[in-house]
Amino acid sequence: QVQLVESGGGLVQPGGSLRLSCEVTGRIVNINAMAWYRQGPGTERELVATITNAGYTNYAPSVKGRFTISRGDSRNTAYLQMDSLNPEDTATYYCNADLRPRGGVTFYASVPFGRGTRVTVSS
Repeated sequence: QVQLVESGGGLVQPGGSLRLSCEVTGRIVNINAMAWYRQGPGTERELVATITNAGYTNYAPSVKGRFTISRGDSRNTAYLQMDSLNPEDTATYYCNADLRPRGGVTFYASVPFGRGTRVTVSS
């Protein structure tokens, strides 16, 4: 069974940085792309950033220029470098993987979401 394990969250002051990590475990045939989502208090889960196998990235307007998504040397890992954090970034962050054989135009979350990792930005 394919599972997602996120880590790296915590409490950080406004203007600070955090680096989140994600590992996809289990029987994986192919990972086309990976992504990070977040869900803040009282809000719906939103797509924050995606990265394809070719290295193409896409970001939500609210994080563009501050967050950077990357893949590890092990293709089943992904990271989210978050800089210039502000209180509006407070949320639980989740990763996911697009496991479709040929991928698609948009990212498809193929794996049941994990527990996520909590990020709190506060002074």
